[in-house]
Amino acid sequence: MSLLCSLVAVLLIVLVNAGDEAALLAFKAHLSHGGSLPSWNSSTGFCSWKGVTCNHRRPARVVELRLSGAGLTGALSPAIGNLTFLRMLDLGVNSLYGDIPASLGRLRRLRWLYLSKNSFSGTLPANLSSCISMTEMRLGNNTLGGHIPAELGEKLTYLTVLTLRNNGFTGSIPASLANLSHLQVLELTYNHFTGSIPHGLGTIQSMRYFTLFGNNLVSSIPPGLGSSQSMLYFNLAENNLHGMLPPSLYNWSSLEVFDVGSNMLSGSIPDDIGSKLPKLERLGLGFNHFTGTIPSSISNISSLISLDLTQNKFSGYMPPTLGRLGALQYLELRNNEIEANDNKGWEFITSLANCSQLQQLALYKNSFGGQLPGSIVNLSTTLQRLNLHDNRVIGSIPADIGNLVGLELLVIANTPISGVIPESIGKLVKLIELALHNNSLSGLIPSSLGNLSQLSILSAFHGNLEGPIPASLGELKKLVVLDLSMNYKLNGSIPREIFKLPSLSRYLDLSYNSLSGPLPNEVGSLSNLNRLALSGNRLSGKIPDSIQNCIVLESLRLYNNSFEGSIPQSVTNIKGLRILVLTMNKFSGNIPEALGSIKNLEGIVPSTQ
Repeated sequence: MSLLCSLVAVLLIVLVNAGDEAALLAFKAHLSHGGSLPSWNSSTGFCSWKGVTCNHRRPARVVELRLSGAGLTGALSPAIGNLTFLRMLDLGVNSLYGDIPASLGRLRRLRWLYLSKNSFSGTLPANLSSCISMTEMRLGNNTLGGHIPAELGEKLTYLTVLTLRNNGFTGSIPASLANLSHLQVLELTYNHFTGSIPHGLGTIQSMRYFTLFGNNLVSSIPPGLGSSQSMLYFNLAENNLHGMLPPSLYNWSSLEVFDVGSNMLSGSIPDDIGSKLPKLERLGLGFNHFTGTIPSSISNISSLISLDLTQNKFSGYMPPTLGRLGALQYLELRNNEIEANDNKGWEFITSLANCSQLQQLALYKNSFGGQLPGSIVNLSTTLQRLNLHDNRVIGSIPADIGNLVGLELLVIANTPISGVIPESIGKLVKLIELALHNNSLSGLIPSSLGNLSQLSILSAFHGNLEGPIPASLGELKKLVVLDLSMNYKLNGSIPREIFKLPSLSRYLDLSYNSLSGPLPNEVGSLSNLNRLALSGNRLSGKIPDSIQNCIVLESLRLYNNSFEGSIPQSVTNIKGLRILVLTMNKFSGNIPEALGSIKNLEGIVPSTQ
């Protein structure tokens, strides 16, 4: 009898082992080229295979399958549901595709399901709710769709993490998720959810990470969401939420990220926000309808790294104590009604000099007026972006603006600012974009601009600049856009060096100045240029045949100059040309017949003269 029992036990071990091994081999068989799993073969025990962990029972059973980032491609075999002792399935960061097998619902012991960053499609199997031991479900960054099964919220009562970000889920967020009383992380970012936020989600006291941004949710924010005392990360940005923020949301004393940007929310910032949210690192209220002033208590949030108030209706003056925000890196105030004048309002700039990590300062499209304070040159050398356009700033650009050696973008445009372009701008050698257009700047273009070796965009049109264009601009080997148009006192010839910049690709606009002399033969070096505008000058001579080398040119505007001779046949070789304007010159002879063969060509070409 004992021998019979022993034989039965051995037979069971063999059968069970064969079942797990068969499931693993079926998994491998569904992968392209065996999924690069050479160790998975019957010559060795499956418990030693890559990514496989077994328990210490007899017979040994597979309890973990970890193949994250293993380069797997193919479908997920339904046989995976036969690994009934499996506690962890981690197949994230691969190239798996197709449906998530419904057979996973047989894995009653499964606690951790990680399938993020693959290409799974189809719907989420409702019988995943049978995995009643599940604590973490991470399915983000796939192409899953359909509704979230309500059963998940009804049965997976031990779930602490539910991550479904970057998929294509639709419908409403199930109210049953409120039953997940242990949930700490709910991440439904970038899907297509509609409807309202379930009120019951506010009853989950354990919630720490709550993010629904990038959906189509409507209605107001439920007041109950503020009940969790553990919240660290709260993000509802990029939805269609409206109404006022519930006061309870400001009771999260441990909160680090608060972002409700890009909605239709209204109201004002509480005066005591500095004491309510003392650990905040990121505050995002941009692109809403908030009003009122910026409370001075915000300066007490010493951990604040990013403050984004973009495109609201905030008004009044900025707190002069912002310099207390020693960790501040990003300050976005654009598109509001914040003001300053010669008597009050600019103190915050002086204070910001204490923010040694500041990288971005966006002040444009506000009501800042008066003299631009000289203290702006004392901002941190870590500052990368300074944007002041569309304000009412007067006076001049401080001579020491070159102190801000970390700048990559400097925009002081569409303002009444005057004076000269400081020579010290040439010290900003990291500058990628320099925009000084639509203002009253005068004087010479400093030759030091030729030091800006990283510059891609130079825009200084519609001002009072005068004198010659410095040949040093020919040193800007990364320049893509050069626009110096409508500076009527710019004179002299166009430096040949500018035409030797093959990097110029978007446009070169020197129109409506007082430039003279010929169009250099080097214009043919602009083989990547899309638009060339030289109208409204005093240019003369013939159009060089080398113009045909501008093979991607779509727009050529040379009208209102003194060009002479015949219109060169070479122009007709620019087959991509769409706009050609040559009137008000001194051309003679016949119009090349081949111009008529250029498809979709528009513009004005003079008749024979």
